[in-house]
Amino acid sequence: MSKARAKVAKTVSAKSTVKATKKVVKAPQGKADAVLTEIIRNGVLAVTEEMKTNLMRTAYNMIIYEALDFTVGLYTAEGETVSIGLGLPSFIRGMSNTIKAKIEHFGDDIQPGDILVTNDAYITGSHLHHFTFSIPIFNQGKLSGWSCCMAHWPDVGGVLGGVTTDIYSEGIQIPIVKYQKAGVINQELVDIIRMNVRIPDRAMGDLRAQIVAVKTGEKRFSELLNRYGREPVLDAIRRIMDISEAAARARTRAIPDGVYEAESYMDDDGVDIGTRVPIKVRVVKKGDRMTIDLSGVSPQVRGFYNSGPSTGISCAQVAYKCLTSPTDYPINEGSFRTLDTIVPLGTVVSAVKPAAMRWWMTFPMTIVDTVFKAMLPAMRDKVIGGHHADLGIAMINGISPRDGRFYMSSVGPSGGGWGAKHNEDGMSATVCMNDGDTHNNPVEQMEAKFPLLYEKHALRQDSGGAGRFRGGLGTEQVVVARSPMNFNAQVDRMHCKPWGLDGGHAGMGNQVILTQGGKRQDDFPNAKVLMKRLAAGDSFVLLTGGGGGFGAPDQRDPQRVAHDVRHGYVSAEAARNTYRVVLNASGEVDTAATSALRKSASNSA
Repeated sequence: MSKARAKVAKTVSAKSTVKATKKVVKAPQGKADAVLTEIIRNGVLAVTEEMKTNLMRTAYNMIIYEALDFTVGLYTAEGETVSIGLGLPSFIRGMSNTIKAKIEHFGDDIQPGDILVTNDAYITGSHLHHFTFSIPIFNQGKLSGWSCCMAHWPDVGGVLGGVTTDIYSEGIQIPIVKYQKAGVINQELVDIIRMNVRIPDRAMGDLRAQIVAVKTGEKRFSELLNRYGREPVLDAIRRIMDISEAAARARTRAIPDGVYEAESYMDDDGVDIGTRVPIKVRVVKKGDRMTIDLSGVSPQVRGFYNSGPSTGISCAQVAYKCLTSPTDYPINEGSFRTLDTIVPLGTVVSAVKPAAMRWWMTFPMTIVDTVFKAMLPAMRDKVIGGHHADLGIAMINGISPRDGRFYMSSVGPSGGGWGAKHNEDGMSATVCMNDGDTHNNPVEQMEAKFPLLYEKHALRQDSGGAGRFRGGLGTEQVVVARSPMNFNAQVDRMHCKPWGLDGGHAGMGNQVILTQGGKRQDDFPNAKVLMKRLAAGDSFVLLTGGGGGFGAPDQRDPQRVAHDVRHGYVSAEAARNTYRVVLNASGEVDTAATSALRKSASNSA
């Protein structure tokens, strides 16, 4: 194991949990001036937003400039998070750990003009498609921070489609190296990368876009340091983190002490079809600290659904921030000081080499879902039902009939239903929890760039779990191939449907349907469709699940049910059979008949 990977592994040791403290922390009283602190708070947010903008404006692939599959950030000299421009929430720990690994790797051999890069999946926590570039920011001759960008490259070599069972088949692996040293680009590294990708012009374009992003961060943060002074700015950053810590600590203290547990599962790993992958979480709340224990999560699997140790920590951090400080910005290290994580090595979210990692993002979001499920008894007003928890995408590749060139792309992410809250319906057609700010690729661009025809993109009726508050609706995409192409879908949560809470019903699961030669195939046992060859005129359907409901369906306001039926969210049959609401011929609620039906159902229960 390399020194960098060993450092990451150390952070997830099962013995690393910090003992909970009973000390009451008062509001922070740092040296930084309060006014300057707010200037710097907004300043670092502005820096990361400009980094995002410049990356999107200069990137070559839609997955960056449209889908926003990237994250940018500023970090302290030690690699602690200062501000993140989401991006993907699950990159929170991965980027910080990657910078720390780079510091560990190079030691004192870091100087102005350096740009460091890696896509080591076991450090970043994700897959080889995520190239991470970092610039050390110097001021007054001292290392004062880092500017970093992690972005998805669609093409990193490796096999196309099918199942991978080790990292070596998934693409080029770049260890921690210097893309640029003291201002001089390592052209040999660039040439190696170029030789190992199928569409080098686009890959090199995205590389340059990431360099633009990190240089933007370096320039703008340096301006803050020069304008207000190095020590005052760094003091302000420390104070911002202390404020975030105090807020998270106070909110954690308000949660009832106890041990909370829940479990769920993933359908399978794509290799051992039908063999469930167990997900068990344990949350311990004591005083002003919380421990999220993922020791019960499945060991790493043979298929490509594993992720590295950084992602295991990110699962806990994403859940914890949603529960304690969802609106605190910038996202920084202080929000997580009151959280301890237990993530032993060798699980599906802390896998070790040579585990396959290509579809790393699927399992972590169900872990976050399961943490919310565990916390229902303690935080009923803060948790949601299960959500569709999958990208809901298809991967396609082929030869373009327009210019004879090879192409590859993803269709989606589709968006699906989120779980309902105790007082609100779930969101519909929203990207999964792992994706944060990610968008779907616009239909018009997809049809213009690739031989596809979108016949339908609509909400999926009755997909939201019934409840006093209904789960959000999933989506249905029907896409026709206009020329021969290869098709892959690595969808999960077909069988582990998004669960409801407090008597709410589960939403529909995810599903994939193919039509080949006029024959419809909807009997795939696990929604994973690997390496199918589509002819011109064949089609595929991506069906994303709905969110789980909250509360018993027969407690839902009948007028809301009627509204849902009018808008096509809920069928008239479901209104009567599930919600126990009777509608007349004009779609209005028959109050007397509804009351009688609900009373009859209650008596027979």
